[in-house]
Amino acid sequence: MKVAIFDFDGTLYAEETFKLLMNHLKEHPIYKTKYSRFYRAILPPYFAHKFKLYPTTKMKQRSMKLYLDAFAGLTEAEMNTYFDELGVKMKKDFNKEVLARLKQHQNEQIHILLVSGAYTQFLHRVTDGITFDQIIGTNISYKDQLIDVHAPLIHINGTRKTDHILEALKGKEIDWENSYAYGDSFSDLPVLELVGNPVAVKPEGKLRKIAATRGWEII
Repeated sequence: MKVAIFDFDGTLYAEETFKLLMNHLKEHPIYKTKYSRFYRAILPPYFAHKFKLYPTTKMKQRSMKLYLDAFAGLTEAEMNTYFDELGVKMKKDFNKEVLARLKQHQNEQIHILLVSGAYTQFLHRVTDGITFDQIIGTNISYKDQLIDVHAPLIHINGTRKTDHILEALKGKEIDWENSYAYGDSFSDLPVLELVGNPVAVKPEGKLRKIAATRGWEII
C-alpha cells in the first residue's frame, strides 16, 4: 500500500492557522471577551521564546493549551460550530496545487493522511468536503461533555508526527519508497524522510536548502 501524507499549516492551507485562530477569537461576537485572558497568559512564554529561553516546540504546545483554556465550559457541539465558522474563512486560502495533488493520489488509490499539530476536531471541521483516509492531529479532551482543561494536551509535532503515523498504519504493509509526503517546514523533516517522494511546499529557508541539496521536488 502506498501512502500520501499531507501537512496542514503552510502546505494544504497556505496561511498560518494559529494566527487565524487568535484573530477569530479576538473578533468573535460571542467569545471575544475571552481573548484578553488568553492574550495575557500567552505573553510570558511568547517573550521567553523570543529571547530563546523557551524552545519552539514547548512554545507551540503551550500556546495551543492556553488557547483551549479560554474555552473552558464549552461543549463539543459549541466547538464544532466555532470551528465551522473558521472553515468558511479558510476555504479561499487552501493551496490549489496541493489540493490537485491530493485528488491525483486519490485517483491512484493511494492512502491519504492529513497530519498536523492543529486540533484534530478543528481539522475535521475546516476540511469538510475534502476526503482523507485518516486525520491525525492534537486531540481535545472532553469530560462530562465539556472541554477538560485539566487534561494534558499532547501537541503533535516533529517526531511525534512520525510516531503517530507509524501507529496509525500499524499492521499494514507500506510501500514507503513509492509513497509521498508534503510539508513546508524543517519540523516536517522526519515525515518527509519516511518516503521516497518527499515534496517541499513553499518551504522555509532551512527546509529549502535540504530539499535543494537532496534533489527533492519543490512546489
